[in-house]
Amino acid sequence: MKIRLNENAEIVKTVREGLKAKGGYCPCRMERTPDTKCMCKEFRDQIADPNFEGYCHCMLYYKSNEEDDKNE
Repeated sequence: MKIRLNENAEIVKTVREGLKAKGGYCPCRMERTPDTKCMCKEFRDQIADPNFEGYCHCMLYYKSNEEDDKNE
């Protein structure tokens, strides 16, 4: 398993600006609770699911089920 940033630099920039403006809370959610603090509970739960592969709600992070390449 590997967690990485979205490969689209513009999306990363936009989401990070939103996170900064909202004090680290998800810029895609209206509520500000511990569950919406980045890295949000929704994505943490998805990370824990061995079958999940994909982006978090905001598309900042991507969880890949591929193993890290240790030969890089």
